[in-house]
Amino acid sequence: MAKSTTFIHASDLHLGAAFRGVRDLSPVWADRMLKSIPDAYRQFIDYALTESIDFVIISGDVFDSSHPSYADFCLFCDGLAKLGEANIPVYYCTGNHDPFTMWIHDYGDLPDNVFMFDPNEASFFVFEKDGEPLVVLGGRSYYNQTWPAGQDISEGISRETALRESPDAPFCVGVIHTGLDIDPTRSPVKPKELLKRHMDYWACGHIHHVELVPERDPSIAFAGCIQGRDIHETGPHGVLKVTLRQNMPADITFLPTAQVVWERIEVDVASCTTISDIQEAITTQQFERNADSQCQNMLCRITLTGATPLHRELSTRVLEDLRLVINDRYPFFFIDAIVNDTRAQLDRKALEKEGLFPAVYLSTMAHLANDKTEGLTYIEQQFADRDLPVPHFQRHFEELCSQAETLVLDLLNEKTNK
Repeated sequence: MAKSTTFIHASDLHLGAAFRGVRDLSPVWADRMLKSIPDAYRQFIDYALTESIDFVIISGDVFDSSHPSYADFCLFCDGLAKLGEANIPVYYCTGNHDPFTMWIHDYGDLPDNVFMFDPNEASFFVFEKDGEPLVVLGGRSYYNQTWPAGQDISEGISRETALRESPDAPFCVGVIHTGLDIDPTRSPVKPKELLKRHMDYWACGHIHHVELVPERDPSIAFAGCIQGRDIHETGPHGVLKVTLRQNMPADITFLPTAQVVWERIEVDVASCTTISDIQEAITTQQFERNADSQCQNMLCRITLTGATPLHRELSTRVLEDLRLVINDRYPFFFIDAIVNDTRAQLDRKALEKEGLFPAVYLSTMAHLANDKTEGLTYIEQQFADRDLPVPHFQRHFEELCSQAETLVLDLLNEKTNK
């Protein structure tokens, strides 16, 4: 019978992380954000206790600071102890935020069910089930907050070296904290180099969103962080439930843990005729985005776009009033800012009647759009004169003409209104 193993891969818990800028806007939401990471951690522990798993992997950055508070240390240990009571081991590598040096303190020891990878060289642990070796886990921890340039954090971790620890184990898993080739500033490793090691799964940390490589048959994975901390960490966040089966692709399920989801939402208000219409358009977009977020609470930044006769009415005061009105009506949504990226609506007929440069420009664009052959020849010649390769745009010629016309008129309108 083919063997299998199921585990939870978590990373970048960042216990103790601060949330900046929210308290000045809303003390209620500031308090909600302050509790969000501890609650996300508790949700992760609950998954580990209820999802019928063999073990847990945490691939670095448990704490946000190399000098965590005692309260955060206790929170972490309390969760680990619950796993220990359920006979669930935890395999852990340190990251750049919580390097090995920070664990040398007087707070106390980690529970006996926690196994930390060596920071000096690749090290291995064997997970046994029913008295037989099932998984060999190989990894390496950060010693300091920076990783030595030119040194491969995955060196020495491969299927070959792992099986030296237990030749009969059917599965081999690597655990490292790395920027891979996404962030070359943090112990970078090329994905193809990891794939050459023939591990069944690489549990990686550092990148704060879920990333699977290759996507259809993943053997390298980032679990992302358990809770987005600012507007740059939008979308769902959580942990990965991973099942490995012999001679089968990894089966990976995302389990959401975030207590508040951050979102950037663009709202096209071109069809809005009143500020009330804009309010309704924003609210509609909020509910649509929230439906996909797997989280009740959503903190978002709104950007208004499109050509609208309301462009000049959207003053800073109006935008702030709009933000406050929407926030008051829906306590589970919060807008931190509404950005006006709209443009004034142009009266093309009026421009044509004026007979000035915009009228000449519109006439020229109409001629080019109507005579596609001449238009294409003109554009190709412009690229050739500048010794540039000609892009393949023939199928989208009409659409590009319309976009170019709008762009030029918008720029002219901005100059006129300054």
